[in-house]
Amino acid sequence: MIVVVDNRELVTSGYESLFAREGVSTATFHSSEFRDWVETAPDADISAVEAFLLGDFDDRAGCPRVIRSRSTAPMIALSESRNLDGTLDLFAAGVDDVVAKPVHVKEILARVGAIRRRENAEATRTVVGEICVYQDGRDAEVAGKAMALPRRERRILEYLVSNRGRRVSKQQLFNAIYGIFDENVEENVIESHISKLRKKLKMRLGYDPVSSKRYLGYGIGVE
Repeated sequence: MIVVVDNRELVTSGYESLFAREGVSTATFHSSEFRDWVETAPDADISAVEAFLLGDFDDRAGCPRVIRSRSTAPMIALSESRNLDGTLDLFAAGVDDVVAKPVHVKEILARVGAIRRRENAEATRTVVGEICVYQDGRDAEVAGKAMALPRRERRILEYLVSNRGRRVSKQQLFNAIYGIFDENVEENVIESHISKLRKKLKMRLGYDPVSSKRYLGYGIGVE
């Protein structure tokens, strides 16, 4: 999920639509609401955020400190004009990247992946048994071979592997895939995505690596 912060509804709704075309969920905020959300949101909601996209608003320079108190996700600031002093001020405030508008959402997603690789190369690769997941956009490897998956199934696999050894609830998976404020999608759709993913993994591995228990949730690498 990408969190977009901007005081202009035209901007936030535009990015919401563009990211949706790429299969990426968003949560949008006015700056007056954003700080309270970051400070009070449940950990499960914060952990679902893949990146923060900060538009142009008055108190933007104070956001990185607040965000970092809860999340390590990349922060990208959007610049309305090329201004060296403004760009340097944003980097000094703690953002990870500054991008001049207009910018395609595919470039934003590519920059998010690049930031993750720079920050911690080892963290982009997680192995659980015969499953290797990359956090930089590459296809997962299952039984030694790349496995191309639809974006939502891949995100579910990444989320399960990143939480290896413990169970996650259907609600947590829903938040990670569709965003915390998407009221147009039924939560039960997660069960359909997981079912398809499990069948594909079983065909490749010969067994189902995803454990599920009623009321407890789903997990990889758990008893």
